[in-house]
Amino acid sequence: MKKTLFLIAITMMMSLAVQPASAQGTGSDKDLITRDNRPQPDFSKGVLTEQILWHFGRVSAPEISPDGSNMLYGVTYYDYQKNKGNTELYVQPGTTPIQITTTPSSEVQAVWRPDGKKIGFLFVADGTMQVFECNPDGTGRTQLTHAESDINGFSYSPDGKHILYTRNVQLDPTITDRYADLPQANAMIYDDLMYRHWDSWADGTYAHLFIAPYDQPDNAIELLKGERFHCPVPPFGGMEDAVWSPDGQKIAYCCKRATGKDFAVSTNTDIFIYDLATGTTTNLTDGNLGYDMNPVWSPDGSQLVWWSMETSGFESDLKRMMLHDFKNNTTTYLLRNNTELNPESFVWSPDGKKIYFLSSYQGTVQIFSWQQQIDKKKKVITEQLKRITNGDQDYNSLAWANGKLIVTKTTHQLPAEIYSVDPNSGVETQLTFINKEYLDKIDMGKTEKRWVKTTDGKEMLVWVIYPPKFDPNKKYPALLYCEGGPQSPVSQFFSYRWNFSMMAAHDYIVVAPNRRGLPGFGKEWNDEISTDYGGQCMKDYLSAIDDVAKEPYVDENRLGAVGASFGGFSVYWLAGHHEKRFKALIAHCGMFNFESWYGTTEELFFANHDIEGNYWDKRPNSYNFSPHRFVGNWDCPILVIHGGNDFRIPYTEGMQAFDIAQMKGIPSRFLFFPEETHFVLKPQNSFLWQREFFRFLDEHLK
Repeated sequence: MKKTLFLIAITMMMSLAVQPASAQGTGSDKDLITRDNRPQPDFSKGVLTEQILWHFGRVSAPEISPDGSNMLYGVTYYDYQKNKGNTELYVQPGTTPIQITTTPSSEVQAVWRPDGKKIGFLFVADGTMQVFECNPDGTGRTQLTHAESDINGFSYSPDGKHILYTRNVQLDPTITDRYADLPQANAMIYDDLMYRHWDSWADGTYAHLFIAPYDQPDNAIELLKGERFHCPVPPFGGMEDAVWSPDGQKIAYCCKRATGKDFAVSTNTDIFIYDLATGTTTNLTDGNLGYDMNPVWSPDGSQLVWWSMETSGFESDLKRMMLHDFKNNTTTYLLRNNTELNPESFVWSPDGKKIYFLSSYQGTVQIFSWQQQIDKKKKVITEQLKRITNGDQDYNSLAWANGKLIVTKTTHQLPAEIYSVDPNSGVETQLTFINKEYLDKIDMGKTEKRWVKTTDGKEMLVWVIYPPKFDPNKKYPALLYCEGGPQSPVSQFFSYRWNFSMMAAHDYIVVAPNRRGLPGFGKEWNDEISTDYGGQCMKDYLSAIDDVAKEPYVDENRLGAVGASFGGFSVYWLAGHHEKRFKALIAHCGMFNFESWYGTTEELFFANHDIEGNYWDKRPNSYNFSPHRFVGNWDCPILVIHGGNDFRIPYTEGMQAFDIAQMKGIPSRFLFFPEETHFVLKPQNSFLWQREFFRFLDEHLK
């Protein structure tokens, strides 16, 4: 379980668009997927459906040209009948986007060359992912690299003299290496932990960085050569884990220098500085035992900012804003007195005096700025923190262009679009309208912000999402949404599976509480869930649904509870404690039996922190919250969903829950996706997920 599950899912869905290239094709190719070259959904109902949801174009975070005059971004469109998607590139100098690629295979991770004369991107050639370049208008496409295996990410040095890329290298012997006479043997052999991670089995390869002269891209130096460590950091690290200094002479990169069991129980990820001139590497964060991630250089290269977690093994600890000054070799913990924010996605102002960043904040993601102020008379240095934006939205990326902040923004009713934000006033201007045509044809309902008193006397933010054409004189069924993570904010995200507007479009009122254990409401609120899974956070859930159920337009006899990951665990726990509140439950990829889960999950640092470790040495009290201990109280119909390649919470957890419900004679259903992971990402599987989700709810709540 991760606190960034939604953003991770979006990243993984974008990666699904990468298909082997059949040709450098044109719009006439039969395999081409574009905005208009795919089945059109039926808009006649005027509300969101699964066809419309998957018809939306999915815009990537924009890259700004060196002169600040152009945005470069990708838009992914899916064809559910072909069960795949395709990403094309756009350049936008003003308000009108210009499509610069049209091929049946995706161009991804596009960036500007530092001189602005070329655009680099990843594209499949002869079966492997390589770096290509083209002119800003899409012409002059050429292949830059010819690496022996897939390039997973790349960047240009700011001086244009080098490229940096990452690819996997084989360091551990394969079965064929060991037994050459058994070429058809299909097996895996392991002597240590982390033999599988998130959704894939360890194959003996490690992600390493390669640095090459721009004019000799295949003549590369391998960082970490021969070492069994990764950069970027798995499972979801990208090129934000390896960044160039402004002069192109140094690279700051993230790496967890641990393997096997040590990797499984630790979050100790450090930032290293590699010097191209000397070939030496320095550990900048040696001594901190938690995560150190997201390094960003100041414009003059004299400083580096990143976020750091103090507690070893706690993946959702407070993100501390750290600043290293290379001139005097000092590291400073900024915003030390502010434990409400979790700074990330740093951007420096061009003069290096301000740092802009994103942070979850009371059920939203907002833009903040930080700067030092010096009182020359008193010689006192103070910090100035400013919240630039307000309103109910999530800003999900951050860049700078000509005095404006360029962001992607979502709400419960808005798929990601690109906006500019004035850094002084916070006024925003929409720059892309990828989905306006589709949104204009449907009613997405509305979201209401509600503050609910908890059982321990605190105020909890609860989002209530109403059906389109909501009629307060009617009675509606309501769904309690249980968030995953567990420390993942219930913010203004737009999900392509757990979509609140989709649930509302089926005439359900959605109740989405920011229960105990979420960021954006202070460190105490965030941390209170650890080791207390069946405690106050569960009382918070019940406080939220009980409060909304009192409304005259809610039918208290038609309540359901749904959730995934920690939310799936929550549904299993509520099944044994809901005291007849609910008439239908849906649990996706949830923990059911803590003992079996501890013995089969992979990132043990999570289990060691949140449920206090193993069950055989001292049996922590956390194991008393395991849902399987309360199945004697189960009495509510339940749909169990799981993916076969979910290694964070293996599918046997779902099997146990479903089998017991069946043995107890409880109406139940098991939806199993053999090829899916902790997420459901393939278009037709996602359609099936939506249809089964609502079929089950409608059977029991309507």
